[in-house]
Formats: sequence, C-alpha cells, structure tokens
Amino acid sequence: MRSRLPLWLMGVAVLCGALWAVWLGQGHLSGVASSLDRAETMLLDLRILTHGPRAAPDEVVIVAVDDATLSVTGRYPVDRAQLAEIVEGIRDGGAKALAIDMLLIDQTNPEADDRLAKALGSLPTVIAAAGRFATGAQAASSVPRTVDVLRPLPLFAQSAAVGLVNIATDAGGTPRHMPLVFATQQGPAPALALRATGLFTGQDPSLAKDGIRVNGILKPLDLGWHLPLNYYGQAGTIRTVSARPLLKASGAAESERPKLAGKLVFLGVTATAVGDRFSTPFDQVLPGVEVLATGTANLLDGSALIRSPELRQLDIVAAVVLVVLGVAAFSLFPMAIASIIYLLLLAGWLAFVTLAYSKGFWFSGALPLAASLPPVAAVAIVKQMFDRHQMRQLLAAREALGRFQAPALARRIAEDPEFLREPVELDAAILFIDLSGYTGLSERLGPGKTREFLKAFHTLVVDVSGRHNGLVLNFMGDGAMIGFGLPDARPDDAENAMRCAFALTREARAWFSGTGLSGEANTVRVGAHSGPVVLSRLGHEDQQQITVTGDCVNVASRLMEVGKGFEAAVTASATLTDAARLTFAELAPAPRIETVSIRGRQQAMVVGLWTAADIAALTQP
Repeated sequence: MRSRLPLWLMGVAVLCGALWAVWLGQGHLSGVASSLDRAETMLLDLRILTHGPRAAPDEVVIVAVDDATLSVTGRYPVDRAQLAEIVEGIRDGGAKALAIDMLLIDQTNPEADDRLAKALGSLPTVIAAAGRFATGAQAASSVPRTVDVLRPLPLFAQSAAVGLVNIATDAGGTPRHMPLVFATQQGPAPALALRATGLFTGQDPSLAKDGIRVNGILKPLDLGWHLPLNYYGQAGTIRTVSARPLLKASGAAESERPKLAGKLVFLGVTATAVGDRFSTPFDQVLPGVEVLATGTANLLDGSALIRSPELRQLDIVAAVVLVVLGVAAFSLFPMAIASIIYLLLLAGWLAFVTLAYSKGFWFSGALPLAASLPPVAAVAIVKQMFDRHQMRQLLAAREALGRFQAPALARRIAEDPEFLREPVELDAAILFIDLSGYTGLSERLGPGKTREFLKAFHTLVVDVSGRHNGLVLNFMGDGAMIGFGLPDARPDDAENAMRCAFALTREARAWFSGTGLSGEANTVRVGAHSGPVVLSRLGHEDQQQITVTGDCVNVASRLMEVGKGFEAAVTASATLTDAARLTFAELAPAPRIETVSIRGRQQAMVVGLWTAADIAALTQP
C-alpha cells in the first residue's frame, strides 16, 4: 500500500502550517520576548561553546579595582582622591581614552571631587549613567525608554562625556544585547560603549536606519539599535590589569605600572562581592565592566554578531520552508521515510546556523524548529490515523475480494494490482466436481433450500481443497473447478489433486448421509487432468475475473461425463496419475483403466476410474 494523504488535505495542512509559522515569526520579527528566547539562547550557547574562545582586540584594556586595590584603599567606594590618582595614572600610562564603569552621583569631599573632575578632564573620558525602567513596559529589542536616569555629579559631567551602562539580558540573566541609544525624558542618550568608541576613534559613530557607522564602515545592528554581543572568552580574556600599582600608597615601582599607550581603558570594579557580575557562555561570573568592554571591542573590531531585521526575516522564511517540506514529507511518504526526511531537514538547518555563526551571523535555531514541530506532529498523527483507516479499508477490501476470488489470488491482486495484466502459461492439475442427482433434488427442495444446500456443499469443497493446497477457481451451480499449482507451481501438485479427489468423494458421501438426502444425491463426480494451462484475466476492462483456459481444462471437464458413463466417482487421466506417483508412491493403479474418446477431441486417452466404493476401501487419507 502506497500511503499518502489526499492532495486537498495536504494543501490545507501546508497552508495552516505556513500561517502558524508566519504568526509565530511576527513576534520574532518585532523583537517581542517569548518562550522561544530561552530555547534560542541555549542553542546559541551551544554554537558559542562549539567554536570556543577567541582573541580579544589588543587596543582595549581593563583597569580593575580588584581585591589588591581595595587592600590599599582600605574601603569601597574608593575615596575620590584615590580614584583621581588612578585616573591620573591611566593618563600618565598613555591611554588614548578612558571609560569609567562607576556611578559618580554623590558629592563627597569638595577637594577630592575637584581633583577627580580635573583628572577626568585631562584625557578623553566617558563616565557612567544608569537608566531606570518601568517593568514590562517595552519589548525586549525596542529602543529602551527610561523613566529616570541616575546621572553623575554635574561637576563630573562637565569634565567628561556621559553614557548609559544598561545592558539587555535574557531570561537566564545573560547579556545578549547592548543598547547603543536610549530614549530619556531629556531626549536620546548614547550608551557608554558608543561614547567610548567615539572618543577612541576620534570620530563619533553615526546611527543609520538598521546599523551603525564606525570609522566610515556600516555595521548592522539588531532591532532598536541593539548590538548583539559576541563574547571573547572567560573573565580576563580582554586584557585586565590591577589598579593597585597606580596608587602611590601601594609602593609599587614605576616598572609595575601598566603600559597603556594608545589604549582604550575601561575602569571598573572586579573585587570580590563588589560590583556586578553576569553569567555568560564562557563564564558564570563575568564582571560587568568586561561586558561593557566586550561590546565596545565588538564595535571596534567589527566582530559583533549580525542579527539584523533582514536576518530575522530569513528566519521566518526558513521556518515556513521547513514547515512546508516537513508537512509535505509526512503527507507523501511513509512514516519512517518522512521522519528521516524531517530529521535531516532539522539537522541541515542546525548545521547551517552553526556554520553561519562562525561567519558572525546569528540565525535563529529555535524559530524554525518551534514553527515546524506542531504542524508536522499534527500531520504525522493525522497520517497515522489515515494510514490505519486505509489499512482497515484495504483489509476489508481484501476480505471482500477473497469472497469473490480464491484467497491466494486475492492476496496477489491486493499486493500487485498489475498481477496477470499479461497471461501466464504454466503446468497445473485441474479438477472438476459436480453432484449426481442435483437436478431432481433442486426441483423438490425449491430455490431457498437449494441455495442453503449448495452453500454447505461449496463450503465442503473449499475446506477440502484448501487442506490439499487446491485453489477453487469457479463455482458452477452444483459444481466447481479446482486448480493445483496456481498461481505458483509445487512439486506435489499432481499428488495433491488425486488426494483431494478421493477426499472430496469420501467427505461428500458422509455429508450427504448427515443431511438425510443421501437417497437423492449420494455422491459426486470428479474429473481430473494435468497439463499446460493459461492463467489470465478474462472479461471487460472494467469487469474481469481470473480463470484458467486450455485443453487441460476442457479435458478435465469432459472426464466427468466419461465417469458418468462408467458409474465412476473419480475419473483421472493417466497423465495425472503417472505424475502423481512421482511423489505419491502408495497410489495404486486404478481398479479400472479404460481408453476413451473425449468429446470434441480427436485423440483417445487412457483414464483411471474409481467408484465411491473403491475410494471408501482406500487406506490412504
């Protein structure tokens, strides 16, 4: 059985699946957070870990207020005078620009604050501001809109540029995007990373519709001017040095002071239990300052992941294609083949997104999978139900066909509708049987009881023939034609024909006795012959039956008439009995052997004749 859904049902499934994929993709296209994000970040982390860490750009350096620094300062937050000393040390180390990941919002000692302000103004510097947001008020990838901004002390804001340090994390707390611009009550505000890049390159980056231009090169951005972060490795992959040697109180020699000539320096806190930490694919506790440095480094070396609106559109196209191909596979092919095709499609997409990641492209691994699984699973279930329905119909049709054709032929037709499209010539044994005295009996019984009588007799013929590997080809009133060696020959076909002839005679006689009609119909007549026959379909192109034709069939039929003249129950040609003895050694010669003429045939033939009494005396089954 070739299993496939009707084309109309396949079309409905494809349309519904495609609409589902498009609907699911609308959220992806607009950047609205969904349950898919968790799956996508897991798949993204697998890609990141598969490709492993990579070298960070040399021009970005982190100066860390670490445990060693706090052992010198003796406190946190660091005194403004000490912080000014660190900034001065960074300047003296030759830094080209400085980005400070610390919120300097409160006024402290005026002298210390003044010193820090002067230090900040002594080199290109950007300091941190932090936005506060209304919970759940915006899509994850829209331009972040603040309700308030924690700004640095005006004294410091006059000496340095200001940039917001907020980043966008996923449901697991991992920073995935860095917003480059924020909507505040005072108007658009740049991110610290964007300011730091401009200070370092000497030219402010410019935002385009879907990207950012750095040093004249346009780099794609995600929705809402979000920069997709591409991590370099675990903490310290971006060169990190301690701020301790920059403090005079540390007693560090000049040679211990970090060399920062021409570098973009990020100053932030990494001390234990101080400062923020984030989970990333490479490190569960990456300092927040290194996350900011990572985003800035991505802008400078152009290695930020590319996840533009155009790529999101391609994700939706891939989802629709995967749905259509998956639904088509399960509609057209058997379940096993369709499953393999669908799994190969999924594996192919995952392989593609992994390869694309190595080139810096962030395609969605989760969307096509999530879009295709429900419709494909639904079609698979429908297909399974359809297949079971088809199988039940096929079995019912085969069972019904078996009532009109011999079961062996019905099976062959069901398995191969082209069976006997061309006639087949083969050697077979043919046996004809009919009732003696049937005409008078049917007249006395009437049509209804005659039908019941014949049905019981035909059942006996089928049962006995089946036990001897015979195939009942036709019922003809009170008679039947039985073939041996059809549709496939066996070495003992002649033996089976003879055994069946004897068994039919004995069992019919016993059955007659049980009906109480033995006085009117007490025996059968059997004619049997073997030789070449043609097995074929006969009839109209739209209404056919399978039967056998040939001289062997005609002779077997005529032998019943011959037996009637000799009052024999079984009349078999010598051709058949000689062939039967090859495997039926105990078959004794017939009690009576005659050379007879066959009506319509010129050549006489030798036949063996057995009466019902002769057969009853045989010891073989």
